[in-house]
Amino acid sequence: MDRLEQYRIFMQVSESRSFTRAAAALNLPRATVSTAVQQLEQVLGTRLLHRTTRQVSLSADGVRLLERLRPLLEEAEALEQLFQPEQRSVAGHLRIDVPSRVARKLVAPALPELLRRYPGLSLTLGSSDRSINLAEDGVDCVVRIGPVEDSSLVARPLGAVAMVNCAHPAYLQHHGMPLEPNDLLQHWAIGYQSATGKTASWDYLDAQGRSHSLTLPCRVTVNNAETYLACCRAGLGLIQVPRYDVAALLACGELKEVLPDWLPAPMPVTVLYPHRRQRSRRLSLFIAWMQELLRPHLHAPG
Repeated sequence: MDRLEQYRIFMQVSESRSFTRAAAALNLPRATVSTAVQQLEQVLGTRLLHRTTRQVSLSADGVRLLERLRPLLEEAEALEQLFQPEQRSVAGHLRIDVPSRVARKLVAPALPELLRRYPGLSLTLGSSDRSINLAEDGVDCVVRIGPVEDSSLVARPLGAVAMVNCAHPAYLQHHGMPLEPNDLLQHWAIGYQSATGKTASWDYLDAQGRSHSLTLPCRVTVNNAETYLACCRAGLGLIQVPRYDVAALLACGELKEVLPDWLPAPMPVTVLYPHRRQRSRRLSLFIAWMQELLRPHLHAPG
């Protein structure tokens, strides 16, 4: 194993804070990862990592090395790809995490064409609706729908998706169709709990574009988008979701739109990734591809 590869392994262990997670991210045996770091420490003559049974942390020398390594490895990757055609230059493994419904409805169906175009590219596709630690989980970027909390990550806006209020016909037959926002207080909503444990309010814009929030009664609260939609289809209450996610269900009549003149504001879509002096080509490619994939579903102002 050459020195450059040892440096890459050390950086992955440092950011993952775990030999096991680093090995999984690099698709290498854990023993290979551990040996590479040990050999690097022997060559440099210093301890780079503090190891315990529960955690791996950087030593003072490890911190200094990592700071110098990031731009070096990014430049090395850029040099390796400099004279390659686009399809060949976008190669390597990319680890992404997107909301579960985005993964199922948009990303997975479009992946065959992406991988056909870039045969050297491979992906690990995580699909969660919860916050994750990019460094510890070895993830290159995440796509999130909704407000983004303050973060040390780079936030790249991709646009905003149009929203819709909807319910199952059986629910509306039993409880009636709300005709204005005040009617909602006599209805049930399906609660959606964010990663912070807070249940989302029912939001809408009035004719003047002013934002309003209501707290509706909930008999069921969930923390997963798949379950949120499943509960709506079971007739348990009203929901607010991106329109693209339920367009087919609305078209066939399985769900009905509610209060079309009092919709929530479009929901922002953001890609988050760690600070880097220079993004890798595969990450830049994915961000551009994701924006193009979302384009038909983004809200068009005016």
